[in-house]
Amino acid sequence: MRKFLIGLFLLCYSVSAWAQQSLKLPDYQKTKLPNGLTIILMRQTEVPLLSFSIGVRAGSINDPIGKEGLSSVTAALLRKGTKTRTADQLSSELDFVGGTLGFGTESDFVSGRAEFLKKDLTFGLDVLADVLLHPTFPQTEVDKLLAQRIDGSKQAKDQAAAVIQNYYNAYLYGQHPYSRPTSGDEKTLTAIKREDIVSFYEKNYGPQSTTIAVVGDFDVNAMLNELKGRLGAWKSKGNPPATKIAEPLAYKGKKLLLVDKPDSTQTYFLIGNVGINRNNPDRVGIEVVNTVFGGRFTSMLNDALRVSSGLTYGARSGFSQRQAAGPFVISTYTQNKTTVQAIDMALDLLKKLHERGLSEEQLKSAKAYIKGTFPPDIETNDQLARLLVELDFYGLNENEINGYFAKIDALTVADTKRIIRQYYPLENLVFTLIGKADEIRDQVKKYAPQLDEKKINQVGF
Repeated sequence: MRKFLIGLFLLCYSVSAWAQQSLKLPDYQKTKLPNGLTIILMRQTEVPLLSFSIGVRAGSINDPIGKEGLSSVTAALLRKGTKTRTADQLSSELDFVGGTLGFGTESDFVSGRAEFLKKDLTFGLDVLADVLLHPTFPQTEVDKLLAQRIDGSKQAKDQAAAVIQNYYNAYLYGQHPYSRPTSGDEKTLTAIKREDIVSFYEKNYGPQSTTIAVVGDFDVNAMLNELKGRLGAWKSKGNPPATKIAEPLAYKGKKLLLVDKPDSTQTYFLIGNVGINRNNPDRVGIEVVNTVFGGRFTSMLNDALRVSSGLTYGARSGFSQRQAAGPFVISTYTQNKTTVQAIDMALDLLKKLHERGLSEEQLKSAKAYIKGTFPPDIETNDQLARLLVELDFYGLNENEINGYFAKIDALTVADTKRIIRQYYPLENLVFTLIGKADEIRDQVKKYAPQLDEKKINQVGF
């Protein structure tokens, strides 16, 4: 018990200490090569480790209609064979030096990550350049990955938590690119052929659409020259399409999608609307408000639905910030018999947020919480490299970090009241539920004049 109390004291002291400190992003150098490639370098000498983050403007918003998942499949296949290395050789060489390399797709961009020891710099740069410039997309690897993804898409529907966001996005966004599943589904993945992958790579991958950030123990000028030597001659095979997309419109009114999962003993639900984009001027204030409402364990939502009532193991809310406005959601799950009780409670808390706003005490607590928990999120080389690419992609700079605490400190109770009115929907709500329809259908009709239904085993979302 004594050790526990000491540990708790040290944790609280650490959080408090962070909250009193200013935050400053370490210096970095940003260079755009003649071919359009953006390189960002930050020297950090604490450990002999090099972390690379790669951002390519080739996210799922570029997927052709009917072939959703193409961006994701293309990214995953980058390290499955090049002109000089097979997939097995790449894996073996990376394992031998303890290096990591992988790519994944988000809505707005493809995100790559690599990490190598300082002594393996030459190898790391060679492999990274090889997979970016010379992927071959072998047919056997294409067939294998597509088969795995199709099976995975079918199996995911056995777990409501794994797919409810896809249903919600499709229902909320309609024809907007954010409505489509990043990883595709069993129908769209079946439509993808190797020639689609090659064409997508040639159209979307190139220096003009790519940012590479490196953080670690290196000489900045030497690293820049190494990258120039390997990537300076890289040329786009096509003209990368503009990836700017229209801002989605928030839904006016209320509607509800009920996805029938006949064997379900629980109801999963998301409630919300279109939220904010990554450059929204109120993003810091929204984060502070959301910390109180549904962003931490002691939030209003989690305290009411989990701690006080025991209706769920967790409830939260959040804003997904993207190039265009991402979704805002209130999310949780509960037993079939308590579905209405849980939804009513969540809606009642949303109403109370509008009526009461945040108290001075709640505002102070949220500020301290964020200032105490944020710094560890940008401590490692890997975290910093990812941050640098993200800032570049969204047109932000070091002020996003350097001015972060000041923006938090400047927030007033009056500011939070305006933010709640402006960004937390109360009358305009979109509901998505996955559960046993026969048990909950009649009860949930009260939430929206429009009720739509799907079956969980239907193809697509």
